[in-house]
Amino acid sequence: MSRRPEFRSASALARGVAVCFLIGTLAVTGCTSTPDPAPSASASAASAPETRTPSATPSVPAEPVLVPAGSAADNLPLFTAVTNAVWAGPENVSGRAYIDALAAAGFDKTAMQVTYDETTVGNPAESIQFSVQWQQECLVGQVGPATGAPVAVVVPELAGGACLVGSTRPIDW
Repeated sequence: MSRRPEFRSASALARGVAVCFLIGTLAVTGCTSTPDPAPSASASAASAPETRTPSATPSVPAEPVLVPAGSAADNLPLFTAVTNAVWAGPENVSGRAYIDALAAAGFDKTAMQVTYDETTVGNPAESIQFSVQWQQECLVGQVGPATGAPVAVVVPELAGGACLVGSTRPIDW
């Protein structure tokens, strides 16, 4: 024997729904603030000449800059911007292009690592990684066909001060 709720009539159900709707509407409108009254156009026009104040223009975000005394997280915006700029260019799967661009942005080339652009059999690498050691942290980027969009993160440095695991190529240029 199943128990289903019994309603006395359809009109009672409709009244219940209407009451719930009304309560919900009142609760929502009671939680919103009333707008400030607009000044009367005729009163303000008659009392003073019209003066226009310059409207605030939306500020353009500042270009990221190197923060030499900052943390790796402070420098992640610049690292990310450089990574994205190289990715958008013609040499987007060249490790050297990322290293050169990061050095041009002010990062210390001697603190960088980069993986090889090609596999051991000469095929293009599915992804390349590059890094800048910064204090006891690492700014690490990864790009390539297997990666999709560029990735830039801050991670703790590895034991011994390295940032990347595995074989990296010498930065001797």
